[in-house]
Amino acid sequence: MSVRRLDASALRDWSHAAVGDLITHTDEINRLNVFPVADADTGTNMLFTMRSAWAQADQHAGADNVVTVTAALARGALHGARGNSGVILSQILRGFADVTAAAAEDRRAEVADIDGGLFGAALRHAVSLVVISMGRPVPGTIVSVLQEAAGAAEHAADSGAELAGVVAAAADAAAVALDKTTGQLDVLAEAGVVDAGGRGLLVLLDAMSTTLTGHAPRRQEYVPSPPAQLVAPTASSAPQFEVMYLLSECDSAGVEQLRRSLDRLGESVAIAASAEGAGHYSVHVHADDAGAAVEAALAVGTPSRIQITSLTGATGARPAGGWATERAVLAIVDGLGAEQLFAGEGAHVLRPEADEPVSAKQLLHALVNTGSAQVMVLPNGYVAAEELVAGCTAAIGWGIDVVPVPAASMVQGLAALAVHDAERQAVDDGYTMARAAAAARHGSVRVATEEALTWAGMCKPGDGLGIAGDEVLIVGDDVAAAGAGLIDLLLVAGGELITVLTGVGVDPGVSAALQEHVHREHLGTELVTYHTDHSGDVLLIGVE
Repeated sequence: MSVRRLDASALRDWSHAAVGDLITHTDEINRLNVFPVADADTGTNMLFTMRSAWAQADQHAGADNVVTVTAALARGALHGARGNSGVILSQILRGFADVTAAAAEDRRAEVADIDGGLFGAALRHAVSLVVISMGRPVPGTIVSVLQEAAGAAEHAADSGAELAGVVAAAADAAAVALDKTTGQLDVLAEAGVVDAGGRGLLVLLDAMSTTLTGHAPRRQEYVPSPPAQLVAPTASSAPQFEVMYLLSECDSAGVEQLRRSLDRLGESVAIAASAEGAGHYSVHVHADDAGAAVEAALAVGTPSRIQITSLTGATGARPAGGWATERAVLAIVDGLGAEQLFAGEGAHVLRPEADEPVSAKQLLHALVNTGSAQVMVLPNGYVAAEELVAGCTAAIGWGIDVVPVPAASMVQGLAALAVHDAERQAVDDGYTMARAAAAARHGSVRVATEEALTWAGMCKPGDGLGIAGDEVLIVGDDVAAAGAGLIDLLLVAGGELITVLTGVGVDPGVSAALQEHVHREHLGTELVTYHTDHSGDVLLIGVE
């Protein structure tokens, strides 16, 4: 079994995998969330925090320096931290940023990868950062799980284990410590659950093992199992609001003053320092007087990105600070040129991986990553109906209003995208986009690979086959001839605009030949071509 190094590329892949795995386990983690407030959002908060970290690291896709990537992960997590668990996660990632930066300084050279020793040291440093940020850590929480994971990683590294073994030891120790949390905290025992944040940490460690080895550790599903005899619950006295903000221009004395003020106002106080430099912090507190929690910051620094969320109202998967935008378009496309084309028109893009069909999980991941409350989906023929329904249904459960637009080809998707208007009501926008997609008659051209009898006659290898629906309607001597014949058929019912998308390996002369044909045979009709570099059928043709 080959094992990857934990270099810059692997770190980015891990952050991507961690987001995907948190999506898978978010509902499970949320059901475990009873401490410090039973608001069922720990999984959601960790997901959105990790998503922010990944997005920041993804901006350094070309970087091969571990220090750069770990710093980006930490910065993204701190700026996008959601809830108490998000602040803690930001400090865990900062642990890796600090330790790799220190290693680079000691060696006076770039750090190419994180070995077992650095991994253990990073977890140990993360424990210290979390304890400092929380003030008074409570046994039976994510802190307890992190401490055990750090100890196991250090022991494995000291014993000469390779990185994969160190990570596996940390994850297994975290699983054992997670089981013990029920007996360490009364509120967990009463609810019959393990700590939600600890479960999230185990997901992250297992994602690291999967990234390095390609093998996903098997874990039980953690479900609430309250004791048979339960004392009747007392009336809740939990604070009404969760307050979070970033704080700048604050010195260490100001931090201690702020912590004392917030301790008087509420509970679950966390003040996490940024790795970017002194004076920058992420602040979290649960309090009844949200205004006073913000005013306390004004006395010691400058607060920004203030988020105030009710802890007593309905819970859901929406992020605490709301979605970044109200409405977005997600287009599933194939080919680098197609990605650039649709993104240039303002769409978020999901590309199938290595000719694999798009799964419901990948679709859900992409929908969440738009950061939008409403998403118009252009499947473009690349998502099976059952996967589309499953992914969109799951996203709706997350609080995202999803409108699948019936676009069966990228040319139909472009027609729909051209009339998208985020200022219209979603139902109006969806109807208009669907009507534009349906009005775009479309077909494709592929290259015959064997001799066969079609509805249009015999074909031989190398012939161009013009296809509409599921039938071969044109057999041409080459791709250009088949494309010209298919355009003629599609224009029988009229049309003013022809769109041709050319795929992998298509000679530029094909586009020129089609331009000449349309100019000669269909004067007054406009033809536009784009090289999308898609696989499969070599030409995608649409007529509007």
